[in-house]
Amino acid sequence: MRADRLVATLLVLQARGTVTAAEMAAELEVSERTARRDLDALSAAGIPVYSQQGRNGGWSLLGGSRTDLTGLTSDEARALFLVAGPSSTATPEVKQALRKLTRALPETFRADAEVAAEAIVIDTATWGRHAAAATRPAYLAELQQAIVSVRQTRIEYRDRDQMVSTRIIHPLGLVSKGTTWYLVAGTDAGQRTFRVDRIVSLEMLSERANRPAGFDLDHEWQAIAERVDDLRSTVTATAIIRSGRALSGLRTFTGARVRVVERRADGSFLVEIKGTTTYQIAGQVAGFGLAIDVLEPPEVREHLAELGRELTSHYGRER
Repeated sequence: MRADRLVATLLVLQARGTVTAAEMAAELEVSERTARRDLDALSAAGIPVYSQQGRNGGWSLLGGSRTDLTGLTSDEARALFLVAGPSSTATPEVKQALRKLTRALPETFRADAEVAAEAIVIDTATWGRHAAAATRPAYLAELQQAIVSVRQTRIEYRDRDQMVSTRIIHPLGLVSKGTTWYLVAGTDAGQRTFRVDRIVSLEMLSERANRPAGFDLDHEWQAIAERVDDLRSTVTATAIIRSGRALSGLRTFTGARVRVVERRADGSFLVEIKGTTTYQIAGQVAGFGLAIDVLEPPEVREHLAELGRELTSHYGRER
């Protein structure tokens, strides 16, 4: 609609200072002729928009006029991006809208909004299981604020052995994994991942946190999740999967723990399947029948044979 486009044109002028008609057309994805017509319409309506000819010319707001058309306060902008910006769940349309809104925000708000948009990743699958609802632990809101404010934080943290230690951290992002929240943070010993529900106390400090240039929480969390899966998956089985359909079906249950080693001439796949125990792997492949042929280790084959005997004994007899 033209009214929306005129407002967007004014926001771009506010954010960029001086733009050519060609740049405006590219920004709003319209023709250069339409962009010129909209700029002329703003000027004719009394908006202080003017054009300047020459090598460094373009369209500008008279006197650098700046009107906050969004009406957002700094706190409201941060809250909006925290809610709308989890990078792993936002649709392409939401991401594009957030990018446009970021450009429209006053310059003093923009940096905080960009950090807030990247502060949380939502990963709804538990380790090795299907999605579950996440709980909200204590100090979650304080950690969000520390991330957005780029502030160092002192925490008391209880490890898996119930030992409590005090640490100074540089909060980088929060991830909801299944029913558990995790904090990704920098420390003197390098980047670490903390369970938020193990934080005993928290104090936000006045010192600015160190945020690595180009830090991408979504990408970083994927790397962390793969490392954890590798540590948990200590057993590897080799198998022949006879069809792409069976391969896709197995990956639904095991995800990245199935690796194709070779695609064979007959259309089957030689794969490696990782798991925590041989019995777990047997249970995952048993439902695919002869579509998956486990080659090794022998313990997985023995579990499958035992499962087959039990099923035959129970379901094979006459009722």
